[in-house]
Amino acid sequence: MRDHHSQYFVLSGGKSKEKTHAYQAANAFITTTTTHALRVKILELPPRRKISGISRTAALIVIIVILVAAIGGVAYLATRGSSSTTTSSSSSSSSSLSSSSSVQSTSSSSNQQSSSTSSSSSSSTSSSPPSSSTSSSSTSTSSSSSGGAIVQTLSIDDLTWPFGELSQLLNVGQPYPNWLTDTVYQSLVDDNASLEYSTGAIVAEPMLASNWTVSADGKTYTFNLRNTTFSNGDPFNSYQVWGEMYADYYLSGNSSNWMTAYNVFNMSSVVFGPATLTLLNQTGVAKPNAQGIALMSNSSWPIYAPNANQIVFHLRAPFQWFPQTQIIFTGLLYDTQYVLDHGGYGTPTSVNPSFNVKPIPGTGPYMVSGVQENAYVQFTQNPTYWGKDLTQAQIQANPFLDPGHVKNVIIYAKTDDVARYADLASGQVQIAGIQTQDWPLIQANPQKYDYAVLPNNSMAFVGATMNTLRYPTNITAVRQAIVRAINYSAISKQVFFNGLVPFMGPEYPSQQQYYDLGNLPPYQYNVTQAEQILKNASINAASLPAIEFRVESGCNFCVSAAEIIQGDLSQIGLSVNIEVTPSSEYSLPYVAAGAYSGAVPVAQQVAQMTWFGSETWAPDEPTPADSWILFVSNVSVAGNYAIYSNPTVQSCVNAWTNGASNSTLISLCTAAQKQIYNDSPYIWLGTIKLPLGGGSVVWDKSVVSNLYLDPAFTGQTETVIFNTVTFVNGQDQ
Repeated sequence: MRDHHSQYFVLSGGKSKEKTHAYQAANAFITTTTTHALRVKILELPPRRKISGISRTAALIVIIVILVAAIGGVAYLATRGSSSTTTSSSSSSSSSLSSSSSVQSTSSSSNQQSSSTSSSSSSSTSSSPPSSSTSSSSTSTSSSSSGGAIVQTLSIDDLTWPFGELSQLLNVGQPYPNWLTDTVYQSLVDDNASLEYSTGAIVAEPMLASNWTVSADGKTYTFNLRNTTFSNGDPFNSYQVWGEMYADYYLSGNSSNWMTAYNVFNMSSVVFGPATLTLLNQTGVAKPNAQGIALMSNSSWPIYAPNANQIVFHLRAPFQWFPQTQIIFTGLLYDTQYVLDHGGYGTPTSVNPSFNVKPIPGTGPYMVSGVQENAYVQFTQNPTYWGKDLTQAQIQANPFLDPGHVKNVIIYAKTDDVARYADLASGQVQIAGIQTQDWPLIQANPQKYDYAVLPNNSMAFVGATMNTLRYPTNITAVRQAIVRAINYSAISKQVFFNGLVPFMGPEYPSQQQYYDLGNLPPYQYNVTQAEQILKNASINAASLPAIEFRVESGCNFCVSAAEIIQGDLSQIGLSVNIEVTPSSEYSLPYVAAGAYSGAVPVAQQVAQMTWFGSETWAPDEPTPADSWILFVSNVSVAGNYAIYSNPTVQSCVNAWTNGASNSTLISLCTAAQKQIYNDSPYIWLGTIKLPLGGGSVVWDKSVVSNLYLDPAFTGQTETVIFNTVTFVNGQDQ
């Protein structure tokens, strides 16, 4: 998460804010120098710290501080100031999760009409950023039909400014968090949010495609498009989609994995480069001439537009989850004609920066009306939104289509948790991301706050990884002992507020048909068994070198969990040194955050243990293939932090995209699951109940009644999809 949505970007793979998509950058920056693994985190971070042992006294101090904070509440916060330092001690809060909401909408709006008079073109930057303190005045004195004050501006505090800015040109992995997901930019299909956040089930629903068909051989998907426009009036059509898809391919360096690591097309016949873009500039895509139509209707290429209202994807082999690959990242659609008219795409190594703070128009219910870089983004309702007259039943069937219930929205980027909590507590914002530091204050006041909780069967988790190519974690028995020497319940209780659900990877629990094939139990805490494994292998743990365990600086709960693991492993004689690593170094050659092929040559420099990603992990596309092609594949573009490969496992990996029958797939992956279980390259700590790992998206219950997070359990953005927010006063419903 992600990360998640997850899911920071490194020029080679990873996932997010408090998440870490470990693969996107590898795709997005295939032709550039590799540095981390997926998102370039542009922050000044403290120098590396080494933790050679656990300070129990420090941990006790943290416990006392948290308890005092919970009692003192807002009065206590007022005395703390706006700065805080990262603690390396583990949190000892044992409070259980309790929220009256599961991010499940209870009501939807109908017939939303916008009175916005804002320009429908892309936004301009603002020179005078509004303070979040002004948002408290945004509640008008006028009344709704339910008698409550009408909220004119919804104000939200998020944890960070989007990595990759606001440009969608590198949407194979950036930006993250993408505040424009589903609000400004929509996709051909989307998830059923109601099912996703109540049961974990992933069900594709029409969005910009009114419907789609699949050929008898399962290789050809034809999407029939809605008749609508972008917010600036440009027509939305298949030629616009065609141009964006091939531009993504071009900007990836013509990588076969350009579609968020899914190698599902035969691109051998495609010749798309600067000459093609020059031609598109001449022919246009909004209303192309005959020459342009001839190019874009060429069915020898895997993606083609037979007419203005249909876009066709021809796969190299059947892949039944293809619609789900169109939900986020490369699936988010923008006005290609606008890009061509405003300087074009640039090149794979020098992408046009014009849209970093002047976003491209989209088709969604909102449009960007103001930007102050690194501070905030303002949105206003799109008066021409195609879904403004959807019925309540239609919105309930797909809440991400909601036209929204408030005229204006502003999202602030605030990195300090104390500041975000203070804004929420004072009413200056109505929604905020709250992390570990201030989470006890949220739990202490259930009358005032509600927060997002993920279903047990989600696709967001936390974990740690072991380098299978470097001594001593290259020894299978050592890894088997490690996964059984860890007190998982203690980590859940002391670090994640009892918010971890045991699971057995690599498959995500939401993909129930393919989850834990063979029904293998999650690894259990059993020190005696761990010691016996080492003894049976004639391994003297005391003689082994200290294990280097890297976590990224700024992730407090990662450090706290690592310290518990450090203490647990000392019980079986293993010494662990925790390296709290700046983002600039949290990449190859120290962390296997990039492509598998790039990690193997430097495996002896990669830490023996690392945190899985940066903070939490959520998928980049919600398919059952996602975890297999990222975590355990020897052609992974990112996400294989263990540098793990096994022929039995690779047979399963290959089967996902080579057209294998379902029975063959299950047979191969059952064998692969058993192999991974035995090889133990990963420490699956648990799926997360709190979307931010040690915290969640929180709202003021007196104002907000419900909301939804993104279609991939925070894989695309960590904050709320704000057009789904409904209000206590019942406004515009």
